[in-house]
Amino acid sequence: MSSSPPAGLARFNTLQETAALAALHEVCASSAWGSKLLAQRPYATVEALFDAGDAAMAELTADDLAEAMAGHPPIGRPKPGDPTSSREQRGMAGASEELKAEMLELNLAYQETFGHVFLICATGATGEQMRDAMKARIGNSPEQEREIVRTELGKINRIRLTRLAEEGE
Repeated sequence: MSSSPPAGLARFNTLQETAALAALHEVCASSAWGSKLLAQRPYATVEALFDAGDAAMAELTADDLAEAMAGHPPIGRPKPGDPTSSREQRGMAGASEELKAEMLELNLAYQETFGHVFLICATGATGEQMRDAMKARIGNSPEQEREIVRTELGKINRIRLTRLAEEGE
């Protein structure tokens, strides 16, 4: 029994290379990650796309991870006009002014410690949960934090790849 891929995945499979790369860049800002996924098209299933994304994430170098993180705004400050970061950070939308101020302070301390934004899969998380995660992670070693970031990026990428594959359903 053969089933066709979801409409969004079928469309992604047939996009011109530059358009497909641009779509992948919206998912993850790492050019190495995007190139690896592009090279494996077409994808028969969303699961195959996930598997390719996970494998590419596992192979990213520290520089590739830095490039990927640069595409993410700080928690509590989604990019103006960017519906994706606003949607993903919805848990901060109704946060108190105190929590927003605390997150700003923690973001700055985290960036000073690690040299990049605090990255967490914020979808479905409350502002308090994000704050608590940042407090817990700020004491990590750079190596520990890099692997946590890799895991969190993988979760974010899967959510975004799902949206890509389902567009137009």
